[in-house]
Amino acid sequence: MEPARVLSIRDVNRYIKMKLEGDSKLQDVWLRGEISNFTRHSSGHMYFTLKDESGRLKSIMFASHNQRLPFMPKDGMKVLARGGVSVYERDGQYQFYVTAMQPDGVGSLYLAFEQLKRKLEAEGLFAEAVKRPIPRYPKAIGVITSPTGAAVRDILITLQRRHPSVPVFLYPVSVQGTGAAPSIVKAIASMNRLAEVDVLIVGRGGGSLEELWAFNEEAVARAIRASAIPVISAVGHETDFTIADFAADLRAATPTAAAELAVPHAAELRQGLKAVELRMAKSLRLLLAKKRERWQHSARSPFFTQPRRALLARAEQLDRLRERLRYRAEGHHARARERLARLGGRLSAASPAEQAAYARKRAEAAARGLDLAMRGMLRERQKGFGALVRQLDALSPLKVMARGYSLAYDEEEKKLIRSIGEVQPGDLIKVRLADGRLDCQVWGLHGEEISDGN
Repeated sequence: MEPARVLSIRDVNRYIKMKLEGDSKLQDVWLRGEISNFTRHSSGHMYFTLKDESGRLKSIMFASHNQRLPFMPKDGMKVLARGGVSVYERDGQYQFYVTAMQPDGVGSLYLAFEQLKRKLEAEGLFAEAVKRPIPRYPKAIGVITSPTGAAVRDILITLQRRHPSVPVFLYPVSVQGTGAAPSIVKAIASMNRLAEVDVLIVGRGGGSLEELWAFNEEAVARAIRASAIPVISAVGHETDFTIADFAADLRAATPTAAAELAVPHAAELRQGLKAVELRMAKSLRLLLAKKRERWQHSARSPFFTQPRRALLARAEQLDRLRERLRYRAEGHHARARERLARLGGRLSAASPAEQAAYARKRAEAAARGLDLAMRGMLRERQKGFGALVRQLDALSPLKVMARGYSLAYDEEEKKLIRSIGEVQPGDLIKVRLADGRLDCQVWGLHGEEISDGN
């Protein structure tokens, strides 16, 4: 009896490979073990076995992943490796494909490094869009590093050699230990507050992961990004990478390289200026040659060699223009006369005399209507005015005074006296009557109670 389906060895191996690669738990794992049977192929790939007291696992690290490895693995070395599990189909053997590796003992630091890197990268702190350009010709350089290390010496020597006229401001900091990160953060903030430099170089010499850890602190990365002054990171050697390198506007492989990136070489600038000067001189010579050739060509032109001929040509052209102007003026006059004749005919047909008589009759009728309207309006206004006069006369104080009342004023007749409290015995007052005025003097005051009606 034949089986329902026959599989090839390749099919089985491929199926197992798909199963392993489809398991997310096996595609990004960290393994701790000891390296044995280490071989580096001429292609650059590394083949080895990871082992511990409980088992062994064949492993491979391709050249694309190990070319930036900061150390060379060897037999007996204990490492912490990151990667995924898959199957090599030809041999049907599963292997561990390593993408990153660190010597065991710094594994926890490396994991912390990777976690912080992923966090800040997700925030966009390392994006190229937020990086500031480094000034091509800085007026001053700020250096933040240890004052006693080899890095500061390399930076200062390189800056002096390349561009001795650019001033350098050194801010000494601690680059290793628990107080290093706060010291670097404070230095960056101080340099920004002083605003005396155009570029900051922040770094130190090489070292182990623990020694470089101050430049892997989150506070340092955020201080670099918060800086208004562009920052060049110069931490360690070419193979050393820190969080500060990713946050900086420009990473230099070494402190010396940072100084080279910060300022142009004065000799190269002089050579460039010399080349520009030569190009300008050549351009001026070419321009003068063209101007001279143009002048010579103009001097040979008939306008200068035979000016009478040019003038005769212009005179002939003027005659033609004068003839065209006369022809157009005559045509314009003819059209104007024709239009005037048409307007005269329309004016005659309109009979201006009759129009004037009709307008005169309308004006006379309008004048009569206006006169009637004005007379009526005047009568109405006269009636209203008489009523107002009668009303005003009834309210006149002279009418009241004619009934025996009078008004008392002060001596200057500027203030009306309404109460005995406003005068004193001996005061001179004036009393106005209906038919005249009295000059009086107060001899006594006699008050009366005014009843409220209750």
